[in-house]
Amino acid sequence: MKQVPTLDMRRYDSDRAGFVAEIGAAYREFGFCCISGHGIDAALVARAYAAFRCFFALPAAVKMKYHVRGGGGARGYTPFGVETAKDSQYPDLKEFWHIGREIARDSRDAEVMPPNLWPAEVPGLHADGYALYQALDDLGARVLRALALHIDLPEHWFDDKIDHGNSILRPIHYPPITSPDVPNVRAGAHEDINFITLLVGASAAGLEVFTREGQWLPITTHGDAIVVNIGDMLQRLSNHVYPSTTHRVVNPAGAGAREPRYSVPFFLHPNSDFLIEVLPNCIDAGHPSRYPQPITAHGYLQERLREIRLV
Repeated sequence: MKQVPTLDMRRYDSDRAGFVAEIGAAYREFGFCCISGHGIDAALVARAYAAFRCFFALPAAVKMKYHVRGGGGARGYTPFGVETAKDSQYPDLKEFWHIGREIARDSRDAEVMPPNLWPAEVPGLHADGYALYQALDDLGARVLRALALHIDLPEHWFDDKIDHGNSILRPIHYPPITSPDVPNVRAGAHEDINFITLLVGASAAGLEVFTREGQWLPITTHGDAIVVNIGDMLQRLSNHVYPSTTHRVVNPAGAGAREPRYSVPFFLHPNSDFLIEVLPNCIDAGHPSRYPQPITAHGYLQERLREIRLV
């Protein structure tokens, strides 16, 4: 069976041409790649996960203090039964928390990027949660530099398109499954909205990607590897050179279903005013533009949030 490859990020400095060719091929084939050797401190990941678990273990009434009604889940807590995969009949079996970029409240982005909420009951969530946000933001920029080179853009082409992006760190808790008639997978089949997603330290199996051959392929990681996948915004920008691949989180069989699952994806978004317009590098006679009408990143985000019932 095919496997989503794992590539060592350190090769970007020691064997740039080889690394760029291999990561480009992985994303063209799967829309997914696993990245090791990234330098993110394992102790930081462990502390952040511990803080997130502490928050999700709080009583529901305490967690709901941090639920912003009408906020579209942009910051703070979103309870069970809210987010629903596009075209799915049932909501996902999860609750989650959102951490966004810290910006000055007189920033031009303040209108679309609300302030973070920090639970007083779990003080470590602020320090370690935001440190992990920053580490993944930095790693995402490095991955995008390799992807830029693969399609003949300047190495730093993405840098000033993401430096104040509306990116989100989303700790997720999937509860133990106790009923035999649960009507949905833990997270329904979907594609991500953003440029790229970085998934760090998933605590249990379940993530699957839908291959070109029409098979669900489990993704497993080893050591420090982080799963990084393409989102719809980058698919649109690249005219599907980099595909945003359907994926899901399945209910494990047997005793595994009675264990909780935690995961922490980081959704890297472009700046809200970035115009998503198909790159000329990704258009030729055999591949005309699929998206002749450009759209801002914020406009696209709002369209998609409506589809998944968050706004």
